[in-house]
Amino acid sequence: MAGTGIDLIRPDWPAPARVHAFSSTRAGGVSAAPFDSLNLGDHVGDEPGRVAENRARLARAAGIDARPGWLDQVHGTSVADFDAADPAGHRVAPVADAAITSRPGRICAIMTADCLPVLLTNRAGTVVAAAHGGWRGLAAGVLEATVAACAERAATPATLIAWLGPAIGPATYEVGPDVVAELGPGDRAALAPGRSSHWLLDLYALARARLLALGVEHISGGDACTHGDGERFFSYRRDGVTGRQATIIWLAEPGR
Repeated sequence: MAGTGIDLIRPDWPAPARVHAFSSTRAGGVSAAPFDSLNLGDHVGDEPGRVAENRARLARAAGIDARPGWLDQVHGTSVADFDAADPAGHRVAPVADAAITSRPGRICAIMTADCLPVLLTNRAGTVVAAAHGGWRGLAAGVLEATVAACAERAATPATLIAWLGPAIGPATYEVGPDVVAELGPGDRAALAPGRSSHWLLDLYALARARLLALGVEHISGGDACTHGDGERFFSYRRDGVTGRQATIIWLAEPGR
């Protein structure tokens, strides 16, 4: 939004007009270092008042008029159903690593600082979902669980489109043999040799392969690196103590 200093990344994907989505960056907030400046995470040690102001600024810039459904993310596979429970009424964030809804105005949100946010919708614009894809969640099946939740709402994999938001890039994400051991045989194509006994992991390639295997064929995004672009993104791997950006999706109310 012009004049706010807030920099929103909008997906370049063929979503219906009623589907609204974006990823935030670190610009345009009020938090001090090392959370400077648009930190949206209330669990990282930042001052709560500043986090609340950052969330309010983001809502104004993005045109959000309802409270996003923030999650307590644990690198698992649980999918929060925002049809069943309005996220605006949550006193405690649900323990989940994905969220889904078919109800207009209910907002799915994922926070990251290197992990991969994945957005899903269908071509009819009747369902939206967001998933938190760190290596552990991707290996455990968070995308499979989210696609299955979409299918329960009659959004089959063939009708889905996906967008891969900002994450740590394949040139900088080095992992050890413990991580490699947790990946499945179909995941190995996302690995490239690194330094001795280590590998470079491409989260984007890992997510694409898993989505394609599920029958989700239209996948876009996946061209950022949170670690390499410190001016624009928070990165836990780079900085340790840092803020969080968010990737958000919702369905507009009828007529909006």
